[in-house]
Amino acid sequence: MPIDAPTFPLILAWAVPFFAITVALEWWFVARGKVAGRYETKDALTSMLMGFGNLVSDLAMGFISLAVLMWAWQFRLIDLGISLPVILLALIAQDFLYYWKHRAAHRIRWFWTAHVVHHSSEHYNLSTALRQPWNNHFTGFVLLSTPLVFLGIHPLLLGFVGAINLLYQYWVHTEVIKKLPHWFEAVMNTPSHHRVHHGTNPQYLDSNYAGIFIIWDKMFGSFVPEDETTEIRYGLVKNVGTYNPIKIAFAEMYAAVKDAFGPQRSLGARLKYLFAPPGYSHDGSRLSSADIKAAYVAANPHMAGRPGLPSQSRETGPAVSD
Repeated sequence: MPIDAPTFPLILAWAVPFFAITVALEWWFVARGKVAGRYETKDALTSMLMGFGNLVSDLAMGFISLAVLMWAWQFRLIDLGISLPVILLALIAQDFLYYWKHRAAHRIRWFWTAHVVHHSSEHYNLSTALRQPWNNHFTGFVLLSTPLVFLGIHPLLLGFVGAINLLYQYWVHTEVIKKLPHWFEAVMNTPSHHRVHHGTNPQYLDSNYAGIFIIWDKMFGSFVPEDETTEIRYGLVKNVGTYNPIKIAFAEMYAAVKDAFGPQRSLGARLKYLFAPPGYSHDGSRLSSADIKAAYVAANPHMAGRPGLPSQSRETGPAVSD
């Protein structure tokens, strides 16, 4: 590391005691029926173990991602330096980029093999925020951050504002908070918006990718408001059905590679098993999120055109209903 490289606090590591205390408090209040929410002991402990493993992974292998960004730094167009205005600019720019990275993590299966871990809990509480992947440094996901480095944001500053972004997202993983003032809901990511993101209801799939500012979803057509009359089903379209952290961490990556190298498949099909949206299959035996939405509308025509749903159905596999 160059001697003049900027230094920033490891705020996520410093926040570990805060995470532990707030999870314990929410769990205690939920268990006593004082606030809304659900906790299941094995699920919550698994989420916290996944979070600890993610921290260890970042400390042990974060140099891989940092090395990529530092390599990109030599090709920067300008150097914006380090100042309060630049930090604020970097925070907003990184959040904009986070939106697209998060969207890519849901739409490109290879990136989904890591991000799927965060969605694998069938419960939604503060412990769910801690359920993070262990293999993100091996997916090449960091390459999506290089544009901001080329534009003059130092990799260490990018890591710092990225940590702020993740820290902000911690508190939105709760059912305790229902709706906040309209002006805040209009601009910022909130528990209501992020509950939708974690829902497996057909209308909620592939929506609300925001990190800090929900405005990106509204600008790019992926915003779906929470329907307070409908119970949200959390987890995955096909849940992992295990509390084994090793399986949770690596099962989807194993499955993707197994699909890609299966017998009697064209090169195009092999690549699609890795880079097409989750749910792709060469023989049409699986449903993508678009298929699920269309099948749901076919079974529930009155829902056509509602937020998150197509205006009309198309031919798909088996119908899906609530």
